[in-house]
Amino acid sequence: MSEMSLSRGSRLRWAIADGWTITRRDLSHWARQPAQVIVGLLFPVMIVLMFGYLFGGGMVIPGGGDYREFLMPGMFAMTMVFGIETTFTAVSGDVAKGVTDRFRSMPMASSAVVAGRSAADMLNSVLGLAVMIACGLAVGWRWHEGPGPALMAVGLLLLLRFALLWMGIWLGLVIKSPEAVMAVQILVWPLGFLSNTFASPATMPGWLGAIAEWNPMSATVSAARELFGNPGWGGDSWAAQHAPLMAVVWPLLLLAVFFPLSVRRYRHLNR
Repeated sequence: MSEMSLSRGSRLRWAIADGWTITRRDLSHWARQPAQVIVGLLFPVMIVLMFGYLFGGGMVIPGGGDYREFLMPGMFAMTMVFGIETTFTAVSGDVAKGVTDRFRSMPMASSAVVAGRSAADMLNSVLGLAVMIACGLAVGWRWHEGPGPALMAVGLLLLLRFALLWMGIWLGLVIKSPEAVMAVQILVWPLGFLSNTFASPATMPGWLGAIAEWNPMSATVSAARELFGNPGWGGDSWAAQHAPLMAVVWPLLLLAVFFPLSVRRYRHLNR
């Protein structure tokens, strides 16, 4: 084995070890402040109960079907999308407090901070999705296409979260102010609600319905409903007819944009 191969291998092991150190640091923060994690997990559960039991009786699903089975895939995706706020707050908080600069001055892999942050947030997202699935099962939601398609649906949901996570990291490095979370909410809430989660794009004005159908979240929601065997809105547009494909393409496009932007911004943080 050449010296160059050994050098690359040692750098990779170094980067993985440093990234895992940052991940454990973020997880230890959550362990010391469990109330923040619990509130974050209970909020989407409250939304499910509100929509499922307060508004569900007035909702009619095209072709019939149980409203809560229709609702849950959309709520799974909403949980993934709203995770941007958690990522942004943590990253911008570290930047504002000088923690990120301290990490950058240490002899550690330059990728460790953002990689560790992404790993910690993905673990948190897996936990949040597990809680939401348990909540769905408790209110009567089921998957009907077998474990294979159900796991594929979960994979698409986590892929969306992973792509949006890097958007949150980039925003946190650019804005640098935890108090600006309101600005991120202005971005996230339209992304979540201007979709096919609660209303059919066919009932919206033409231009607004087109935006909703081409929303990355709508693609993931439609694909998840299809893979879980849950009722959905359908639709005649190209985006609606190819939702599983777009549920992969949209996150990959977001990753192609925001991953290099995040890495570049981190490396030039004080310039």
